[in-house]
Amino acid sequence: MIFPWLKRYMPRSLYGRAALILILPVAVLQIVVAVAFAQRHFDGVTEQMSRVLAIELRYLTSQINNAAGAETAAVEAGRIARALDMVLIADPIDGVIKEWSDISGVTIARVLNDEVPKLSGINVALEPSLVGVTLSTDHGLFTVTLDRRRLSPKNPHQLFVWMVAIGAVMLVISYMFLRNQLRPVKRLAVAAAAFGRGQVVSLTPTGATEMRAAGTAFLDMRARIERQAQQRRLMVSGISHDLRTPLTRMRLGLSLIDEDTSELEGDVDAMQQMLDAFLNFARDEGTEETEIADLGQLITDAIQQSQRAGFDVTAVGAISTVSMPLRPMAIGRLLDNIISNGAKYGTSVGVSLAVSERSVCITIEDDGPGIEPEFYDTALRPFTRLEGGRNQNKVAGVGLGLAIANDIVRSHGGSLRLGVSGALGGLRVDVVLSRPAPD
Repeated sequence: MIFPWLKRYMPRSLYGRAALILILPVAVLQIVVAVAFAQRHFDGVTEQMSRVLAIELRYLTSQINNAAGAETAAVEAGRIARALDMVLIADPIDGVIKEWSDISGVTIARVLNDEVPKLSGINVALEPSLVGVTLSTDHGLFTVTLDRRRLSPKNPHQLFVWMVAIGAVMLVISYMFLRNQLRPVKRLAVAAAAFGRGQVVSLTPTGATEMRAAGTAFLDMRARIERQAQQRRLMVSGISHDLRTPLTRMRLGLSLIDEDTSELEGDVDAMQQMLDAFLNFARDEGTEETEIADLGQLITDAIQQSQRAGFDVTAVGAISTVSMPLRPMAIGRLLDNIISNGAKYGTSVGVSLAVSERSVCITIEDDGPGIEPEFYDTALRPFTRLEGGRNQNKVAGVGLGLAIANDIVRSHGGSLRLGVSGALGGLRVDVVLSRPAPD
């Protein structure tokens, strides 16, 4: 940008910037035309008309000065004034009298003062349509009045009125066209944001050719993503289901052996847990419809369910009531995954809820060994097991708990962050969900 400081004052929305692009040229054009008109009409034309009057006033002054006496001068002044379409009055004018807003009055006073040597005073605000001029002659002061239209153009404001009126009408028409052109952009943004939260909003490409192409490209992209996700779920689900049968036969065969097969049965159970995890990871969350649900109640239910399972889980602070669009089963599964992970790797888990105007943050902390900061991104990847504090020697699993939770959070348009618990010293998991703006 040529002027970086202008960025602070520019509209942020596409609609605001488009409106600025539309209004600014019209406003600048009107200002330029107004200034040019004022210079040409108020200054140039008024100056020419004032010079004509100055010639008449000089002629009147010379004829009064050539009169034989004061009475003759008065008679001569009246005769010439009538001939010049002027009227003699008795009250003299001293100095220049005008309204502060009278633009043409400045030009009139300047030209008459320059062109009429014995001008004693001028009043361009004598009446709404009259101008008074006092002349200093050899026979005394003579004051004449004349029509203001002889010094400045008639109705000079009409051009400004027409210009502003037509400009306003054209802005209204342009605004309607602009709104219709930007409406498809808003619809596309809404559909894209909803798809990021796992919702499918109907979208029909409309508007200009480029907007129709963008809408069609988005629909094609959404369809490809949905097909790929469906294929992935079907593949993992199919493999997992196919492996259940041989595992069942192995378990049945082990039960018929008289020898000690506890180690083999443990391996079979571990394989069964892995298959269950694969099925959970491949489960189609998109089949659950979004509805207005109480997030606080879902958190409370998850805490009570964990407590019934024998885990030491407590609510930290009050769990507020927050109604917002959610998929309740998916959120319940998310909370169960994170809380159960914390309980397995530690001894106690704390759950809290912070609510703001634009978002909510669910914080789940445990007193386990935690995760090193450099492994935070790795921990959110599917089928990833970490060495060190949280390793597979302590708790069995396939590394899908946080990955499933992260998938659910992203499908709601939120984010999942890992950190160090300040209260318990273990892992801290923050689930941040955006709240819809009020209507």
